[in-house]
Amino acid sequence: MGKAHLPLSGMTVLDLSRLLPGPLCSMHLVEMGARVIKVEDTGMGDYARTLGAQKGSASPMFQLLNRNKESISVDLTKPEGLEIVLKLVEQSDVVLESFRPGVMDKLGLGYDKLKSINPKIVVCAISGFGQTGPWALKAGHDMNYCATSGLLDQVGSAESGPVLSNFQIADIAGGALSAAMAIVAGLLGAERQGEGCYLDISMTDCAFANNMIPMSYFNATGKSPRRGQDLLTGGVPCYRLYETQDGRHMAVGSLELKFRQQVCEILGQPEWAAAYGDFMGAATNPEKLQKTKTIEKEVEDLFKSQPQSHWRELFADSDCCVTPILNMQEVFEHPQLLAREMIQELNVTANDKVLGPAPAIKYGAQSVDAEKILNEQAGPDQGEHTLAILRELSFGQDQIDQLTEKRVVKF
Repeated sequence: MGKAHLPLSGMTVLDLSRLLPGPLCSMHLVEMGARVIKVEDTGMGDYARTLGAQKGSASPMFQLLNRNKESISVDLTKPEGLEIVLKLVEQSDVVLESFRPGVMDKLGLGYDKLKSINPKIVVCAISGFGQTGPWALKAGHDMNYCATSGLLDQVGSAESGPVLSNFQIADIAGGALSAAMAIVAGLLGAERQGEGCYLDISMTDCAFANNMIPMSYFNATGKSPRRGQDLLTGGVPCYRLYETQDGRHMAVGSLELKFRQQVCEILGQPEWAAAYGDFMGAATNPEKLQKTKTIEKEVEDLFKSQPQSHWRELFADSDCCVTPILNMQEVFEHPQLLAREMIQELNVTANDKVLGPAPAIKYGAQSVDAEKILNEQAGPDQGEHTLAILRELSFGQDQIDQLTEKRVVKF
């Protein structure tokens, strides 16, 4: 399967977004076959270029998020710059942006304007709190959206209080993935109905809408679940993280009876099996709760008596949902990911490489080679494709020279 056969082949996305949620969304669209043109200003461009950058090159984060995209650098505050983008809208299928509400209208790129130029255009706006409501114009970051949607209250242990994850839940699940899903639906609707749509993606809304377990608990009890003390956050010994002797951890997820029994046998404590899994109703039954806490302490002590390597070896051939918690170096070396050809090298410069993921969605057994080719190009330099895109839009050399002289565009 070549790129021409990927689902979004032939589709063009204008990506005006920056940092993480929007660029991650358009990265997934690239992996589905779309052409993504990254529209950057003529100043510093996407802020992600400098986040953690070393050796004068763009940051690894930028390279990973923007691989295989094109970059045009244009000043949207100038009429000539706006004209360039509107010409691109004519031949595009999607416009993706992450400005605060109202900014696109101020720039002359509001939905009504874009729709009048291209009735089938799908416009997707990713924002923290949505385009409407009393908080629409509030600034925020992932932690603020997680806090507002109830997610952050549930992350952490009963002793620690809330903790921050290095996986930006609202940015990624609420922003990037929700937007990508909505865009694909919008494109399908445009093809079937001949008319595009406007997508209002609030990262807070989408994080809230996916917060199912705490929401279910609240509906059942009328109360918020206690952090670190329910079924899936460490409240039972058979679904917990256990520290090992060397300060590392094992993830034990043996909820089902057959898995719990196997874990206890491997640990050499088959008599634990009944109490180890006797968690139903423990929160309201003092006797059950005491049993659970006793077993929990014994399991803690046992795991802490040996280094992680011991437990990795002991559980290596088991099938009971027990795995080591890996660091990123170990992840890049994991045989499962290597077998799936999920690890790729991006050639940033002659002497600089960035390790990253191959496309995670596989479109049939024959698609791997095409996907590897698709993903080899690192993130573009700012304005790297400006000249080629202007020529594609039929701008003559004299016009290009004038735009350059007026600093409307940047190469």
